[in-house]
Amino acid sequence: MAADTSRELDDELDPRFTFANERTFLAWNRTALALVGGGLAAGQLLEFDSELVRLLVALPPILLGGALGLTSYRRWQSNERAMRLGEPLPVLGLPRFIAPAIALLALMIAAFVVAGAIDGP
Repeated sequence: MAADTSRELDDELDPRFTFANERTFLAWNRTALALVGGGLAAGQLLEFDSELVRLLVALPPILLGGALGLTSYRRWQSNERAMRLGEPLPVLGLPRFIAPAIALLALMIAAFVVAGAIDGP
C-alpha cells in the first residue's frame, strides 16, 4: 500500500519525532548562547593592545550566535511541518556554514593570542 500523502498539518505525529526535533532546537539555542557568552567573555576577559582587535575577537561569535538563535526556530518549524505532512525534511544551508565559521574564528583568535604573546606585555 502506498504512503498516504494527503495528511493534514494537524495530524498526530509520533511524539518521539516531535521531542527529537525539540531537542535539536534546544541544542541549537544552547550553542547560540554559548557563542554569545564566549564572545562576551573574550571581549571582557582577554587583554589586547587594540580595541579593534578586541572587537574582531568578540563580535564574530556574538553575531554567529545571534544568527543561529534566529534561525533555530525557523528550522524547528520547517522540520515539524515536513514531518506532519509526511514530506522530506527541508535542507537549510546554515548548518554547513557553522563549523567552518567556528574553525575560522578559532584560527583568528589563536593568531591574535600568538601575536599578542610574541609582542610581549
